Amino acid sequence: MKFVDYYKVLGVAPDATADDIKKAYRRLARKYHPDVSKEQNAEARFKEIGEAYEVLKDAEKRAEYDQLRRFGGEGGEFRPPPGWQRRPGGGDFEGTGFSEFFEAIFGRGHGGAQRAGASFKRRGEDINFRLPVTLEEAARGGTRTITLPVHEMDARGGLRETSKTLKVTVPRGITDGGKIRLRGQGHPGSAGAGDLYLHIEFEPHPVYAVDGRDLRTALHVAPWEAMLGARVEVPTLDGTIALSVPAGARAGQRLRLRGRGLPGEPPGDLYVEIQIVAPPTATPAQRAAVEALRDAFPDFNPRAAR
Repeated sequence: MKFVDYYKVLGVAPDATADDIKKAYRRLARKYHPDVSKEQNAEARFKEIGEAYEVLKDAEKRAEYDQLRRFGGEGGEFRPPPGWQRRPGGGDFEGTGFSEFFEAIFGRGHGGAQRAGASFKRRGEDINFRLPVTLEEAARGGTRTITLPVHEMDARGGLRETSKTLKVTVPRGITDGGKIRLRGQGHPGSAGAGDLYLHIEFEPHPVYAVDGRDLRTALHVAPWEAMLGARVEVPTLDGTIALSVPAGARAGQRLRLRGRGLPGEPPGDLYVEIQIVAPPTATPAQRAAVEALRDAFPDFNPRAAR
């Protein structure tokens, strides 16, 4: 449908005061009144001026119109916002003289002066916000203070950019890529504010790789610990624990610690991958010890081992 710019019809700026609008209407109404005007299309212009004044003189109608005005498309076409539906009409609307655009937004009332349909109500837009958290925060839960840009309604219902600060709760056990929804904390709208969606992103961790609720880490062991077995300390999210490395452990072998990953229902696991680290041979005695180990296994070929 054709978009109608009521501010242009009255020749006033979008931030015009109510008094400016009234003065412009009176001046134009005198000029184009069909009973006295000599102007071409005086009757059509008079109806157009009356329609513009009907909207802009009323603070509520003007606020609703201002929200819709940014959807006036190129070529004078009205591009409705997402979720918008034409407002139903009602009553005796013949001969009102009001445009299709007016009736679609405000409904049709007796003589066009009253709204019989519901006014345009639009829910505010949702906000999507990336929230980086540490693995420890996700494991234990906690609170974070964030500042995000939002729209704010002015006295006439228009929108302006501002920011707000919120204290948000990070739920215990939330996973990387998880989402937190805060109802009513999005951008405002005439039908209520939208929602705020916090998208959780884990910060890189120096010890663990994350896979859902499971964690992976490397465990460095000496060759004799892998060969003979040993009890070694392993860091977990709940503190250090003693882990038994079985005798004959191989490089790349994974040991599973059940329930030591991120908490949840069920909790994740911690996978410890064995990495064998050879010691340095800095002294003649150390070199001799390594040579003796070599000589003790004359038939061992690590490239043929499985």
